[in-house]
Amino acid sequence: MTPKIEAIEETEERQEIQALLDELQRTWHQTIPVSAFMQIAPGAYQDKTLSVSAPLAPNINLHHTMFAGSIYTLMTLTGWGMVWLQQRLACVEGDIVLGQADIRYLAPVGESPEARVSWPETDLSVLGQGKRAKVKLEVALYCGEQCCAQFQGTYVSLPKAD
Repeated sequence: MTPKIEAIEETEERQEIQALLDELQRTWHQTIPVSAFMQIAPGAYQDKTLSVSAPLAPNINLHHTMFAGSIYTLMTLTGWGMVWLQQRLACVEGDIVLGQADIRYLAPVGESPEARVSWPETDLSVLGQGKRAKVKLEVALYCGEQCCAQFQGTYVSLPKAD
């Protein structure tokens, strides 16, 4: 393949990913109203890693750091968003729910929170066969280079009824 063709394909892939990230944000804001208030927004998807941010101002607590509930919500939606994105990329559909979760707050979040999650090798094609898919995700919340919280969630995607 020529470098020019590779560059075109890479540009098209980036545009497809950006369109999916825009759709993800609309989905969150239209179906989970608190996500709009919190101004949660997907930032990037690269190398099977999704990053999601929310500004500190609407998520602040009395200590002028990020409210623990906002941290939990941001991390939960980051994991949910990753499953949603992977379903879209795999051309399968399912209703995503959080089955189990655990969070550790490691340090106060005082600036520019960004949650990151990487996709493990998980096959979602079972959704197309009418079976549920289950995936365990680890989400980390960073404030600059410091990891301020760690979240582990088990997400289950239920096949959509016809």
